[in-house]
Amino acid sequence: MLTPHQLFSRRLSQIRPAIRYALCALWNKAIPLSKNKNKIQKLFRISLVNPQSDHLPPLVSKKPLLAVLDGSRTTSPPIWLMRQAGRYLPEYREIRAKAPSFLDFCYSPAFAAEATLQPIRRFGFDAAILFSDILVVPDALGQKVVFETGEGPRLDPLTDTAAIRNLPPLSLERLAPVFETIDRVRAQLPAETTFLGFCGAPWTVASYMVAGRGSADQAAARLFAYRDPDGFQILIDKLVDASIEYLCAQFHAGVDAVQIFDSWAGILPAAEFERWSLTPITKIIQGVRKRVPYARIIAFPRGAASHYRDFCRRAGANALGLDTAVDPAWIAANVPENVVVQGHLDPLALLAGGTGQTTAVAGILEAYRTRAHIFNLGHGILPETPIDHVAALVKQVRSFEA
Repeated sequence: MLTPHQLFSRRLSQIRPAIRYALCALWNKAIPLSKNKNKIQKLFRISLVNPQSDHLPPLVSKKPLLAVLDGSRTTSPPIWLMRQAGRYLPEYREIRAKAPSFLDFCYSPAFAAEATLQPIRRFGFDAAILFSDILVVPDALGQKVVFETGEGPRLDPLTDTAAIRNLPPLSLERLAPVFETIDRVRAQLPAETTFLGFCGAPWTVASYMVAGRGSADQAAARLFAYRDPDGFQILIDKLVDASIEYLCAQFHAGVDAVQIFDSWAGILPAAEFERWSLTPITKIIQGVRKRVPYARIIAFPRGAASHYRDFCRRAGANALGLDTAVDPAWIAANVPENVVVQGHLDPLALLAGGTGQTTAVAGILEAYRTRAHIFNLGHGILPETPIDHVAALVKQVRSFEA
């Protein structure tokens, strides 16, 4: 049964934004609307309900990254980096050596929480992202998942529709250590820092589940989808449902926003992209918002190319993550300026450092000067990246004035 607050939150989602603002102002006993008429245009677009709270929060988030996700522009863009917790940090390598395997590390709340917080302590990023892995979902669906040292993930491949049908429902109990990690991190996170959860998109996760490992062309999953599209659809649907459950549980555990990683979206031909990437992600966003009405969600369909235009129009995400190959001029011509974008420095530029890095960073900052922008990489940070390059990046972004 829904609590009175949950019922009220659900009703708010059905009311016109300006009226929603007025109701929430009364709820919060905020400054009277008569003093804020000139701000209503800006404020009614902002998410008003924190699903982790028993009350409605202030209308403008004090967390810079959340404010940008709500459509506000900041003087300098908030910054976080994909894989910001990882092997390039000596403190991470030290604690990683204490766990028998990578999956054991992910399921250890003490280790995973510490890994999540390390880059925040060192660099002061505007967001901490939960340390985990996209393959905890197949693991919680009953598929055997192991990580071989130097080899990456290994799964028992799903070779036919029968194997897919035999997968049990998602076990939130198996994922309980992840939710404990969220609780630990939230208790230690600076008040101004956004806490991001995440999951893998169905297509990307399915590609590992079918092949049993990662590959350069994801041929096994693509062949399965061509040969038995109905069977593959069953797997995608299971992953949509599991992702909704998992992300909602992350929100209830305490994250502020989530990112959906479709790391292998770009491998799909145009004719297959909508069915296996765009539509499932759209369903996840819709499903999460039915339970967490004001959930802030970033979609990252890596390699989507011209499909980015469809994502910004149809997926319903708060922000669109861009990959390294995207031309900012194409974004300016094809993505409306009111769409929040995230990215998209080449990780190799960060690895190289020096003038090349400085020039590349300046180009991205200038390209998105007039729109709401979250600075990030176009993919994950490389393990060989020098720490001083990351520090220089943060300093340059912080000093930029839009």
